[in-house]
Amino acid sequence: MQTIVNETQAETMTTQNPDQSGKSLNWRPYWMLCKPRVLREIVFATVVGIFLSVPGMPPLDLAFWATLGIALAAASAAAANQIIEYKIDAEMGRTSGRPLPLGQVTPRQAIIFAVMVGVLSMAIMIKFTNLLATVLTFFTLIGYAIIYTVYLKPATPQNIVIGGVTGAAPPVLGWCAITGSADPHAWLLALIIFVWTPPHFWALAIARLEDYRIVAEKIPVLPVTDGIPITQLHIFLYTILLFVVGLLPYLTHMSGIIYLVGAIVLGGLFMYHAWLLMQDASPKVAWKTFATSLVYLVGIFAVLIIDHYVKF
Repeated sequence: MQTIVNETQAETMTTQNPDQSGKSLNWRPYWMLCKPRVLREIVFATVVGIFLSVPGMPPLDLAFWATLGIALAAASAAAANQIIEYKIDAEMGRTSGRPLPLGQVTPRQAIIFAVMVGVLSMAIMIKFTNLLATVLTFFTLIGYAIIYTVYLKPATPQNIVIGGVTGAAPPVLGWCAITGSADPHAWLLALIIFVWTPPHFWALAIARLEDYRIVAEKIPVLPVTDGIPITQLHIFLYTILLFVVGLLPYLTHMSGIIYLVGAIVLGGLFMYHAWLLMQDASPKVAWKTFATSLVYLVGIFAVLIIDHYVKF
């Protein structure tokens, strides 16, 4: 699940630090196949969709099983992505510390893990949620693991835009798991993630430009194919669009004044850093813009939750 499916620098650092005691931690490579830092963001977006789907508190038992089922689907998709791309991952400094390039698990072991986790996800979803949520979760898994990774990602530097559809799905899945329907407001949450994903990823791509140059023939990315100036402009324009989209929950009466203030502050902050990146495309500024994008996403959803339960 794409935007919400981009890795942070911290994930790479974690995978490159072996156990100092020398003892084998057999569970750890499988945990890293799940892209845990990305998984955490997916779980958060799912929970946001769950809690915003009803006026009061959602049924907590259903919320638990829905979150678990969607998280397992995301873990399965992340593992499948690494199985397909492990040779490319081995070439890039950002991803060379993952379990498959390091030989901590074999491709066969990773495939078995991905299938088992995916099947468990579907079993949980169909038993505890509803058919629509299960079907949407399944298609999101396949969309990221196969359609995006195999076909879209190597085809166009706009891959992150098209693939952002799957990355934007978690709040819709969470909402649907509770209510059995995909409300327009749920899709509005997805729209925020969809528009957020390109500037988030392209800032990372600028910061890690040399990595992406190495694999340019296999994975085209905008800063390599079209150049830094074009990418800088795209990032800034997307943050302007995101600022406007971020106001829609208030304008559609989904949220109130608390959210409006938060959306203006967070959207303005992201736009400001995108403007700084327009002036200076150094890795340092790109990393700050990337970090700000994470602050924006977590912040905008946190404010939505606060606004949902605290009314003036």
